[in-house]
Amino acid sequence: MALLDSDVLRWLCQTPKKNLDSLMRVSQRLPRAGPARVSMGMGLKHPHSPNDPFLAKLAAAASTEMGKAQLAGASGVSDGPPLLDILSNPVMMAAPAQVERSSGYNEHRPRRPPPDLPSLLLNSRIVYIGMPLVPAVTELVIAELLYLQYADPRQPIYVYINSTGTARADGETVGLETEGFAIYDTLMNVRNQIQTVAVGAAIGQACLLLASGDKGMRYMMPHATAMIQQPRLPSTGQMSAIDVHIRAKELINNRDTLVGLLAKHTGNPVEKVAKVMERPFYMNPKKAVDFGVADKILWRGQEAMAETMKAEDWDKGAGIRVVERPASYGAGDTGLG
Repeated sequence: MALLDSDVLRWLCQTPKKNLDSLMRVSQRLPRAGPARVSMGMGLKHPHSPNDPFLAKLAAAASTEMGKAQLAGASGVSDGPPLLDILSNPVMMAAPAQVERSSGYNEHRPRRPPPDLPSLLLNSRIVYIGMPLVPAVTELVIAELLYLQYADPRQPIYVYINSTGTARADGETVGLETEGFAIYDTLMNVRNQIQTVAVGAAIGQACLLLASGDKGMRYMMPHATAMIQQPRLPSTGQMSAIDVHIRAKELINNRDTLVGLLAKHTGNPVEKVAKVMERPFYMNPKKAVDFGVADKILWRGQEAMAETMKAEDWDKGAGIRVVERPASYGAGDTGLG
């Protein structure tokens, strides 16, 4: 049985009875056809042409024994359109029929692109730092912080940290110390409350970002690790001695800046921070709380953030109005541009 769409039914209703004999002759020349779909995009040709694919597929619906009987019975009964008895017969229509309506490509296309994971987290005001602090990471984090302040400067920002700072896990330097200072300065500049959570590791400059959260709002997961160490000089390659000396002086300045900021946020004297930073200084959550890098250990069942809003509520609070647009079609009748 063919699957007939709205154009097929329209053609049936408009076809006079005098075309019935032509349809029967074409049906007799065709082999028994399996299920076929007649689409609106196929186009309608002359109904008497045996090469017309529309007429061929329509005739396939009448090629069964019951279809021929219905056509033969309808030939002398009335001047109504043919095949309507077939369509109304419960036996012939036992298999579920599908009536399709062609549409433009844009009708079922999502009205907005699927969001990526950082965008979903941003909806809940979460900034996740999960890589070493290279320029691309710094750019994204700063942009998210500035956007969240613009969206609502009264709501807190949650910064989750799992980063080895400006070096990789094997110790190789991959970024300048200024990458961490850039994120730190942005955190200090925005008007929102900053809540930091260490997940996994917060090493070097990442440990500074953990300590820079608001007092009482700096958390560590039970098995997270914090570590502070002196900055490292990137590979010098074929530099001259004077260039290496200049870079070393700049590295010492960055170290002194890092020591001063850690002393400020941990409440420890500068001398103590400088002393422990002479070698890598690892801290488990309890030790990090005692040193002043964090305030609380986030055990299971505790929440570091308030209940997140639904996307619709967030859009409404941010002044974003969703406008439903009708589907757009191309120049052709079938929706193809």
